[in-house]
Amino acid sequence: MTQGNHDVLIIGGGVAGLVLALEIADRRRVTLLRPASDDLGASRWAQGGIAAVLSPGDDFDAHVADTRVAGDGLCDEAAVRFTVENGPAAIEWLLSLGVPFTPDPSPDAGYPYHLTREGGHGARRIIHAADATGLAVMETLQAHVAAHPAIRILDDLTAIGLIDDTAGHCRGARCLDSQGKLHELLASDTALATGGASGLYRHTTSPHPACGEGMLMGAELGAELMNLEFQQFPPPCLFDPQGTPFLISEAVRGEGGRLLNVRGERFMPALDPRAELAPRDVVARAIDAEMQRTGSDHVLLDIRHLGEATIHHHFPTIQAYCAGRGLDITREPIPVVPAAHYSCGGLSTDLTGATTVANLYAIGEVACTGLHGANRMASNSLLECLVFARSCAAALARRGEVTESATLRPFGAGSQEADPRALDEIRQRMRQVMSTRVAIVRRDAGLAEAAEELDALQRELAPMVDVSATSAALAGLWQALRLARLTVASALGRRESRGLHYNPDCPDHGPGLPRPSRIHLSALD
Repeated sequence: MTQGNHDVLIIGGGVAGLVLALEIADRRRVTLLRPASDDLGASRWAQGGIAAVLSPGDDFDAHVADTRVAGDGLCDEAAVRFTVENGPAAIEWLLSLGVPFTPDPSPDAGYPYHLTREGGHGARRIIHAADATGLAVMETLQAHVAAHPAIRILDDLTAIGLIDDTAGHCRGARCLDSQGKLHELLASDTALATGGASGLYRHTTSPHPACGEGMLMGAELGAELMNLEFQQFPPPCLFDPQGTPFLISEAVRGEGGRLLNVRGERFMPALDPRAELAPRDVVARAIDAEMQRTGSDHVLLDIRHLGEATIHHHFPTIQAYCAGRGLDITREPIPVVPAAHYSCGGLSTDLTGATTVANLYAIGEVACTGLHGANRMASNSLLECLVFARSCAAALARRGEVTESATLRPFGAGSQEADPRALDEIRQRMRQVMSTRVAIVRRDAGLAEAAEELDALQRELAPMVDVSATSAALAGLWQALRLARLTVASALGRRESRGLHYNPDCPDHGPGLPRPSRIHLSALD
């Protein structure tokens, strides 16, 4: 069934989607498609904080420089400066909403809220709410969104694709309800805030990671994808094969945490002068190499020397969670391992979140703004969500409601049901391929094998797509497989090692100026 014109349709209810909804709702009608599962999305699990120039001893140029160094030469200068310079206003906006950031009672602090430091940052500029910043921001935003009379929340639908017209403009989304019934939500403008693609991998830092579905939805309409090969594997994820994933905040290293191998030996100082404060890609590769050298399946993150009071004050959530797993982090080091966490690539956008498809916007991790380059610096992600959601809202406010009629492209679906067990098996095989061939270190031969194996999996799934009734699980897996193939194609095309993309077969930076990798869905034809 078709459900009217929704003016601005926002798909996704993490920080980016909620901020956009709040910022545009006073000027245009908003429909927020936010399934209940969004409560378990990546935003809620963001521990460390939000990077912004807030201290008198810090400045924009320093934040820009740190971001560019972390991005290994591939950051877009305009995107970095735009994000950094709009950061303080975004934080002030959150404070006005009542986000309970951790105060700093010290009389000589220079800023009323505590600022921590994380890997890659040359100054303390991370504002946080203890070690559960994402949760604090999400709960505050959700309360304001729920109370806003101009925001309609739909929590019983799952988007499976976008609607376009014969002119190539995005006109909304096709969704399924819990009964499997198809709904078409027509919209003047559509914004994707669906998260990244960490779910393509076997080990992630989120219990319910996105698999890049939103990225592929945009690509299906012809939108350009950029820098898919840069997938971040943060060093400190709790190693517990029997439990759910849990990220250990970057702030733990920023406050003095030391990485040890299983023999109790520090290894970072010998590899990089920044030691544990080196950017994430450097530390993740170092951990991977140390695990291979020692034959272990994890390393250790030691903060015992900080003292029990400091640990409890700065990291209460981490301490409580580890205690629930039988680990006292005040007395023993934390076993950690790198895991897929953040996608630096995504749908290519401008500074307003506009994609290369008319009337389609992308914000948050689903987008590639150019801010992160080849490697995201810690705590720049929530900053990007805030700044670009607010910028997108300003652009949508200037546009106003689009009322012209359009001829929609037809859409068809099959009539049979796909076997959930078959879908799960294919998904697990896809994740195994990505984790063994396209992870922290990837080689030409492994990438070529991954391309063949993923192609075979797509051919195995194709008959189910052809004959099955549309389901959220089937649509999502179909999108994930094709995005995985595009990721491998992007990695094969980058004939250098840069940032998060490390290939021993081409270990050096390529000649000339680094360029972003751009790809379209047609590359799979």
